[in-house]
Amino acid sequence: MAIITIQPSGRTVECSSGDTVLTALERAGYALPNNCRAGACGECKVKVLAGAFDQGTVLDMALTADERAQGYGLMCMAKPLEDALEIEWGTADARPKLFPPRENALFVVTDKRRLALRVMELRMRPLGKPMRYWPGQYVMLGNPDAGIPPRAYSISNAPRPDGELVLQVARMDGGSTSSWVHDTLMPGDNIKISGPYGTFIGDPAVESPILCLAAGTGLAPILALTEAAMRRGFRQPVMLVVSARTYADVYGLGLLAWWRARHRKFDYRIALTREAREGCLAGRVGDVLPAITADLSRHTVFAAGSPGFVAASVDAALRQGAKADAIFTEGYNAQQRPTVVDDDHLLLGGEVA
Repeated sequence: MAIITIQPSGRTVECSSGDTVLTALERAGYALPNNCRAGACGECKVKVLAGAFDQGTVLDMALTADERAQGYGLMCMAKPLEDALEIEWGTADARPKLFPPRENALFVVTDKRRLALRVMELRMRPLGKPMRYWPGQYVMLGNPDAGIPPRAYSISNAPRPDGELVLQVARMDGGSTSSWVHDTLMPGDNIKISGPYGTFIGDPAVESPILCLAAGTGLAPILALTEAAMRRGFRQPVMLVVSARTYADVYGLGLLAWWRARHRKFDYRIALTREAREGCLAGRVGDVLPAITADLSRHTVFAAGSPGFVAASVDAALRQGAKADAIFTEGYNAQQRPTVVDDDHLLLGGEVA
């Protein structure tokens, strides 16, 4: 057994014999970026401040000789060789550090498909270095040279080795950027993306049950957070409630059903505000939440959608006993987030200008 100390917070984590540092951190609820878990991508690179470790076999392009000399290591393969190891990770309050945003990173649209009547999905891969981001963050997409203003769209997938980004864009009436995405942008087109931005990265890797509340394309960051949690083998129950006007407005049902079948701790419910349908809850989030769980005092809650939906979700969660500091809401600032409407209309992910 080794003790890993995380600086600058001073938090400690136990690492069992034979475990990698990444495994120990994840078991303790600390989210370290990673993709390949095989020493090939370099995402889990951190500086080791003190203590010896076995780096294992890693690719030179993922960890250069110069980086090794400076004390860096890949934590997906690193195993402590002494009773104590000290690494540099996160902030003074043990929160993940945000990655510096990049301006106008070049991507290619690899696929485009309709998810719902007014929601289009874009898949894009980088032409250069992949963009590093935390699940729950967003990017700015537009084409200023053609008079299309950049707008904020949440990334709906957890980070992947190939750097693919998936966005879910709702068409907004009169919205030039969302109309450009729906009507003009095509697979094979080159686009420029800036990001990542946002602080909606309260990671689900915590030792408490999780409740996720999403409406419209506010589902996108929730999907990214949930995918990351499922990938890490999160052991606590995860319940996702998707709110929509009608069943036709709901998307992603195939993925949610697959998660439910694959991960016994994951479940989801659909809540409809304007339609009655067998198997779905009827009403807004404040109406349906008591039927899902009577006590949220031990839960961590994530809510994403329009300002109205998020506010209603927070109020409902607090009434069910959730602690205020255990509730995470989407955190776009006024300059970066698009204008949105209430949850009786299409939500987050589009714009009205």
